[in-house]
Formats: sequence, structure tokens, C-alpha cells
Amino acid sequence: MGSFSMKDVNVVNRSEKSTTRENKPQINSDIPRQNIGKNITENEQILKHIFQNCSDILFREMTIQGSTKLLLIYVDGIINADIIMTNVLKPLIYDGLPQGLGTIETISQICEKNLISILQTKKVSDIGDITEHILKGNIAILVDGDDVALLGNVSQFETRSVQESSGEITLRGSREGFTEKLRTNTSLLRRILPTPKLKMESLQIGNLTKTEVVVVYLEGIVSMSVLNEVRNRLNQIQMDGILESGYIEESIEESHFSPFSQLGSTERPDVIAAGLLEGKLGIITDGSPYVLVAPITFWGGLQAPDDYYERFLFVNFSRWIRYVFIFFSVVSPSIYIALTNFHPEMVPPKLMITITALREMSPFPSVIEVFMMELMFEGLREAGIRLPQQIGPLVTVAGALVIGEAAVRAGIISAPIVIVVSAAGIASFVIPRYRAGFPLRILRFPLLILSGTFGLLGLAIGIIVIITHLIQLSPFGTPYLAPVAPLIPRRLKDVLIRQPRKLAKYNVPENEAEQP
Repeated sequence: MGSFSMKDVNVVNRSEKSTTRENKPQINSDIPRQNIGKNITENEQILKHIFQNCSDILFREMTIQGSTKLLLIYVDGIINADIIMTNVLKPLIYDGLPQGLGTIETISQICEKNLISILQTKKVSDIGDITEHILKGNIAILVDGDDVALLGNVSQFETRSVQESSGEITLRGSREGFTEKLRTNTSLLRRILPTPKLKMESLQIGNLTKTEVVVVYLEGIVSMSVLNEVRNRLNQIQMDGILESGYIEESIEESHFSPFSQLGSTERPDVIAAGLLEGKLGIITDGSPYVLVAPITFWGGLQAPDDYYERFLFVNFSRWIRYVFIFFSVVSPSIYIALTNFHPEMVPPKLMITITALREMSPFPSVIEVFMMELMFEGLREAGIRLPQQIGPLVTVAGALVIGEAAVRAGIISAPIVIVVSAAGIASFVIPRYRAGFPLRILRFPLLILSGTFGLLGLAIGIIVIITHLIQLSPFGTPYLAPVAPLIPRRLKDVLIRQPRKLAKYNVPENEAEQP
């Protein structure tokens, strides 16, 4: 959400290997891809066959002016009944067709322009398209003698109101969060960025769900290489259903076996707007309040929205505290194991004597003790998330206190282990984005194994392997550790510190991006 522009990094165009996909059978292949005829009875039979055993699909036959037959088809429960009554049925029943009607082929046009007062209407003749629009909340009007169907958008889905994001709490800033309704989310972004440069490209993914996905970006600021790569990967997704943005994230990410996220996700419109201003793009999925951001860097997950709403002195102090605690949460258990087991000469003698005395009655090696406590801590953390909100925090706190105290008194776990693991677990809570803490929590375990086997040498090897992986990771052609690796000195001002607003420069032109 800082001033880091994607144009400051050389985007590497990678040629994707052509992969052969199995030809999956089309599940919707039973829907005939043909145009409707002029006989309304035959059209009704075809559509009733398609919607057989669908009790929520309603067919209503009407006769206006005693001779013209009409057929109305809609889905009960996802349409606005008041609009149908006021804008469709009332004009047809009470107003009727205007006098002087010429040929029978013009009835649908007269209904569209003179009778049906719905904002979005269109004519469709393909049965597959008619079926799809009906299932999305449109009413279809078929006229006897007409080979086209008039579709009107009368959808009304039950959605929750705009609320504050529960996963990204800030002390200062907007209290708005995305919802499950696609157009609500796009309207929130359009209100923040009321410019025609804000582009929203729509596509459908999912053979059955036909989920609408919108790619948002700012024209002239977004990296075209990243945009084209995202378009290509989205078009290659072949799934029966997309139920949440996580389906898309896992389908288009570059390295599936990397513990680090290669796309960001957020519930906050202001975070997405800030990312768009930096040259990134967003992927909005209908039915999900989480919007994906691409591309992202490692440092973006460690920054909070508050960093850009508070004064820079407070922000810099908080940011440095955050970095220190994050590093402590990852390596402190491993350092404890390495020092006490392999390098006791590096520990002050009095402290080492105390630790040894407390561990004297423990039946397990230090590595096993730390593993047991780490697993217990992660279990309590997961329980606090999954349990009901009223008792989740209580069980987590009480469980940690009771289990830790009981384990120490029983001599199963030594007191220093409880202190080190608890301190590391609490330090991990300073990470502002919950998903950014996943890889750091996972990496604690291989580092424990290395430090418990080789001491500080193993810990150093583990850290080098992690850094090497981060350097090689380049989602969508953007280096994951930029602007540290590759080094862009002018952009370090938004990584280690945040400079005052008056000194910040945003959206640096491409020909100036690589100048130190």
C-alpha cells in the first residue's frame, strides 16, 4: 500500500510451456445450442425439459388482447417480485398492446420500447443464452409468433450490508469492507477512484457456476506485461465451479509448493485502491469478499494500512518494532535449541546453570519439547479460530495457561521452553496480515529440525535456503524481494521506513524508474 510502483522493476516476460489438457466433457452439453422457433408451445416444451425437476423455475402463460400469447419464465427467490408486478405484469395486463399494431414480428419490440419499463433489457434467440440469463435473475418473455426472447434484469439476491473488515482491523482509516456482491465491490472502488482510467474487465469462469470475475486496474499505470499474464492464466482455468477467490488464487499462482503467497488478498477497498495506484491489479470474484492483488512482494505483507494514515514518526517506530518481533518469532526457538544443546559457551554461565537445573527432570530432549509446545500452541490458535466467537478466546487463553502450568508441574516440559515458545507465538501476532504469517509459522518447524541437528550451522543453512528461495521467487515476473533484491535504493524508503508525504513520489515514469 506504499509508494512502490510496479514500473520500478523490470518485468520478465516468461514464455509459458504449452500444456496438453484432457478434453473434459462439457457438463452443460445437454442444453441445445439452437435458436428458438416462432411456435411458443414448442419453445415452452424445450425450456420445461431443460428445467425439469427445478421447482423454483416458474412458467406463467398470459394472453393479451384476447389473441396474443405470452410466456414469462423466471426463478422464484432471486428476482424482485415488485418490479415484475409493477413494470411487467401491470403494463401487459392493463395497458395491453398499442393500437395500430402491424405485423406479429414486432410484438417483442413493442414490449421492449413501449411497455416493459426495466432498465436493462436485451433480445436473445439462443436457447443456451436464454437459460443462462434466466438462472442469473432475468425474466424471459416469449411471444407466440416471435423467434426472439425479451430478457429483463429483475435480479435481487440477498446480501449483507457493507461492514468493517473483521480480519484487517485498523485504528484509523476507512471502516468499509467488501461484501459477497460483485457490483457492490466494484462500486466501492469506483467511489474511491472516480476516473475513466479505472478499467474493469469481466469474464466468466466455471462450467457450472459461471462465476463472474472482474479484473480491475488503472490504465496507464498498470504493467501491461503483468496484466496480459493475468488475463492469459485466467482464461486457462478449467473448473466446474469457482466458489471463492481462493480457487482462482491457487489456479494462477506460479509456484504451488512455495509456502509464500504469490497473490495478496484483502477485504478493504482502500488497500485495493492504493495497490491500483501503485501499478498493481485486482481480481474481484462474485460471491467472495476477498479481492486478490497481483503482483505482491514480501514486504507488502508486513505493512499495515495504518502505516499510511498515521504520522511517519509513529509509523517508522511501529514498523521497526514489527520487523524485530517477526524475526524473533521465527528464529528464537531455533536459537534456543542451538545454544543450549550445541553452543552452551555462548550463554552466560549463570543463565546456563539455571536452564540446566530446570531441565534436569525433563524426560525429553529440548527439540522434542519445543516441537510439542509449538504443535500445542498452533492447535490452540486454530481452536480459537474455529470455536464460536463467544468462547474461542476464552478457550485459547485458558488452555494455554492451564496446559502450560500443568506440563511444567508434571515435569513433562521445562519452564524455559514454555517461555520461549509462548514469547515466539505472541510475537507472531504483530504481523498485520493474517495470511502473511502462515509461511513464517510453517518455516519454524524445518528451522527447529536443522538447529536441533547441526546447531547454529543448521540454522544458518536454513535461513540461507529461505532467502535463496525468496530471491528466486518471481510471481508474474516481479521479484518477490524487490526493492531489496534487486536493489532499488530510492524505493527502500518505503520498506525500512516511511518517508513524509511531501518527500514521497508516486507513479514514477518508466524512464526514471531504474535511476538510483
